[in-house]
Amino acid sequence: MKTTLRRLFLFAIILGASFLFWADRPITTEGPPIEFTIQSGSGLKSSMRQIEEAGVPVAPILMMALAQFKGEAARIKAGTYELKHGTTPKRLLEQIVRGEFAQEAVTIIEGWTFRQMRQEIDAHPALKHDTAGLTDAELMAKISPDFKQPEGLFYPDTYLFAKNSSDILVYRQAHRAMMKRLDEQWAKRDPNLPYKTPYQALTMASIVEKETGRREERTLIAGVFVNRLRHGMLLQTDPTVIYGMGDAYEGRIRKRDLQTDTPHNTYTRVGLPPTPIALPGAESLFAALNPAPTEALYFVSRGDGSSHFSQTLDEHNNAVNKYIRGR
Repeated sequence: MKTTLRRLFLFAIILGASFLFWADRPITTEGPPIEFTIQSGSGLKSSMRQIEEAGVPVAPILMMALAQFKGEAARIKAGTYELKHGTTPKRLLEQIVRGEFAQEAVTIIEGWTFRQMRQEIDAHPALKHDTAGLTDAELMAKISPDFKQPEGLFYPDTYLFAKNSSDILVYRQAHRAMMKRLDEQWAKRDPNLPYKTPYQALTMASIVEKETGRREERTLIAGVFVNRLRHGMLLQTDPTVIYGMGDAYEGRIRKRDLQTDTPHNTYTRVGLPPTPIALPGAESLFAALNPAPTEALYFVSRGDGSSHFSQTLDEHNNAVNKYIRGR
């Protein structure tokens, strides 16, 4: 009897050691990562079956035993995961208990319009497109009750998300990021700036974003526009005209375009346009709320990406003749 018990005890030790060895041994060491999804509402047995059916070379019965042994059987989270090289059964269990989902990314570019942002998100294959078919106003209603028009309200950046996440999560993440940065800059602003609300500052930032790609010029350009606002002058900035033209814009602005009134045409209307015209980045937000001290009221492109700044109309006209008309 004692011999039998001793053998059983030794067998249990060997079995336990083998189990622990298995739990710490990599499941796979070659080939691409294996993607698998655990469906919502799945129990332990169903989850392990789904992992096996996805091609993960691990025995479901052993994974169930490991989950039971570690007290994690009821903590498995639904979602999409990746099994990478060197992953052990123990590490795999940690992934699905902690919800370490497979990560995807979408990048929103500075200066894009909201329409371009939406096209990028709509085309992303790893997102669930829950906003498909919604108007911009309907989409904004799901994000913030404070705004009806989405332009400018999303911060351009790269956003990570779990595969098969709802696209609304990306919109909310980008909107929170923009509001946070705008509020931070607004709190540090010069109180003498000619903006009544943070939204007006955001509108200015979007104009600065579209006017130049040179970081060193952004605060100067903001300074020119702030000066024009203070003097009651028309802003006369081409990007606002282009935005107001919408689909009618074909790559160039003609004289009649400058004279055709739209809510965003700053050649025909005094002050800032009613909404931003693009998604401004951090440098343009900073410039709008920290414009450079300057007496300049005009600027014109030199044709090399830089601008010539002028204090008087005569100086500006001479610069236009030189850089635009080639006289």
